[in-house]
Amino acid sequence: MRFSAYMNEWLYGEGGYYKKFKAIGKSGDFYTAVSTSRFFGASIANYFYTLLKEGKADRNGWLIEVGAHQGYLICDMIQWLYTCDPTLVKTLHFGIVERQPEVQKAQLAYVKERFGDDIQITHFNDISEVKAGYAFVVANEIFDAFPCELLKDEKIAVVQQDEILWEDAPEEMLAWAKKHHLTQGEIAVGYEAFAQAMADGIAHCDFVSFDYGEKYVRNDFSIRVYRSHETFPLFDEALTLSESYKKDDITYDVNFGHVSEAFVKAGFEELVYETQARALVRFGIIDILERFAKQTTQARYMSEADKIKTLIAPTMMGDRFKMIHFGK
Repeated sequence: MRFSAYMNEWLYGEGGYYKKFKAIGKSGDFYTAVSTSRFFGASIANYFYTLLKEGKADRNGWLIEVGAHQGYLICDMIQWLYTCDPTLVKTLHFGIVERQPEVQKAQLAYVKERFGDDIQITHFNDISEVKAGYAFVVANEIFDAFPCELLKDEKIAVVQQDEILWEDAPEEMLAWAKKHHLTQGEIAVGYEAFAQAMADGIAHCDFVSFDYGEKYVRNDFSIRVYRSHETFPLFDEALTLSESYKKDDITYDVNFGHVSEAFVKAGFEELVYETQARALVRFGIIDILERFAKQTTQARYMSEADKIKTLIAPTMMGDRFKMIHFGK
């Protein structure tokens, strides 16, 4: 089978890696910005609040997270919006796009733990189910979890009996690769359909997404497996596909040029593309930290400051992760 189908089955098939709730953080296979600090979500919510104040967003619209894991991010955002304006949680609608039933249950349990019955979450199995006049849609590390094809020397990867083999690539894929000056690397599958579904269902939309990658083609393979905070390149001799299949996370660097192309084609406008560090500072993360400092102990302030350093330091998450904002 083609590698994209194999990867899709690995992550989302029966018994797949994301089929059930996975721990993120110290006890899991990897960290995310969401698991690092609640101020990550607070800063994005602060940006959303700025759009609301400026009349660029609708206070009667939707706040939707795509791929919310346990629900930390959307809950952190709701908490900050309540701090800014308590009436917003009465007018806004809240949703999560999540197709795994077990993960939906974990998310609802966490929302109830944070807010009791005061906040109601609507689940959508797919972004195509969302129908809204306005929505602020947020996602963290979703584009690296789309299946991809692997291209090398005009051949694509196929998997037979847990072994990667190469066969001639179809002409359509070679034409796409030539257009993007790609000779070797990953070609994501599904960006176009995802962008079009969002465009079809949401009349006016702000979509903010964070992920790791660049806007240019590297012409090298970044695809890798994460296992208990260790990284194994897919073609590493130490990695056995049959042992990792569905047990470990598999991912690759995002080509933001491809993401942008898909969304612009669907009718969106790319508003901002910048490093995570620049985005979070612009969203107000430093101001939020200083407000926190005035109502907490020095020890707690220093602890949160260290977490924020992880999010924005160039040598940590700050430069490697990017933020892209599309508007429609």
